[in-house]
Amino acid sequence: MSKAKLKKIFGSHMRKRFHKIHIEISNICNLQCSFCPAVLRDNQMMDLDMFRSIVEQVAPLTELICFHLMGDPLVHPQLNRMIEICDEHDANIFFVSNGVLMKPEKFDMLLHKRIYQINFSLHSFFDNFPNKEPDNYLDRIFSFTERALHERPDLYVNFRLWNLNDPLGSKPRNNQMLEKICSRFDFRAPSEIDVRKRKSFNIQHRLYLHFDTEFTWPAIDLPVLGTNGTCYGLSSHFGILVDGTVVPCCLDKEAAIPLGHVNDAPILEILGSSRSQAIIRGFKENKLVEDLCQRCQYIERFDKSSTNPKVA
Repeated sequence: MSKAKLKKIFGSHMRKRFHKIHIEISNICNLQCSFCPAVLRDNQMMDLDMFRSIVEQVAPLTELICFHLMGDPLVHPQLNRMIEICDEHDANIFFVSNGVLMKPEKFDMLLHKRIYQINFSLHSFFDNFPNKEPDNYLDRIFSFTERALHERPDLYVNFRLWNLNDPLGSKPRNNQMLEKICSRFDFRAPSEIDVRKRKSFNIQHRLYLHFDTEFTWPAIDLPVLGTNGTCYGLSSHFGILVDGTVVPCCLDKEAAIPLGHVNDAPILEILGSSRSQAIIRGFKENKLVEDLCQRCQYIERFDKSSTNPKVA
C-alpha cells in the first residue's frame, strides 16, 4: 500500500495515533490464575530482532508500549535490553506484572526513565498461593515502590486488586492486602468500594490503588452477546503477539482476528488492510463485524445505558 493511501486512511499526523500498543514479549507466565485463561498457543519468547523491528515501526505511532498481552514480562531474560531498545527510539513503557519475580537486583532496571507506569497485580498472589502469607512478596514490591517514590517521582505505580467478586465485593484476602498497603504507606482506605462509581484511589504522589471486578475473556466458543456495539480496538490500541501476529485488541489472546504478520508486511500496511478498516468502520457504525467481538463482555462496558463500569 502506498504512503499516500496510508496518509489518506490515517491522516497526515500519524504520530501518537494510539495511546497504547501491546507487544507480547513472552506469552509465558510464572503463575496460572483462575481468572486468567490459559494460553493455548505454544510457549514462546520474542527475539530481539523482531522486537527491535516492531519498536522501530510503532514508536512514532504510540504514547506507550505495553510489554505484554499474555504472559509476565519479568520472565524474559532479555528484558533489560528491550527496555534499552525502547529508550533508543524514545518509546515510553507501560509495564504490568504479578510481581512475584520482583527481586532487588531488578529494581534498577524497572526504575529506568523510559518506564512510565508499572502495575502490580496483587490479586494474583492469593489466587495462586491461598495458604501462604504475602509478607515477603509484598515487602519486595513495597521496597521497590518506596525507591520509586524517592528516585522516580514521575513514575506511576498502581497496586491492582481486580478480583472483587461483585461491584461492592470485598474478598477477605483482598482486605488483608489492603490493610498491609495502608499500614506501609500511611493510607486510609475508602470505607466502601463501588467500581461502578470509582476504581482508582490515590495513596500518595503517583502511587494508586486500582480496583475492578473479574470478567470473562472473549472466546469463539462462547455464546454471542450481541452484534451491535463499539470498542477502542484499533483506535486507542492494538496488539502484536509473541510470534509477530497483529491483532486488533488486547483481549484477542489466541489471534482469533489475525490482521497480518510483521514478517510479511509493514505494520502500517496491516493496519490499513481491508479487514482492519472493516472493523474500524463497524465500531463507528455501532456494528460488531468479527465473531470474537460479538462474544466480548467488554463491549457491555462501552454501552452508555449499562450500569457496568467503563474500561479503565
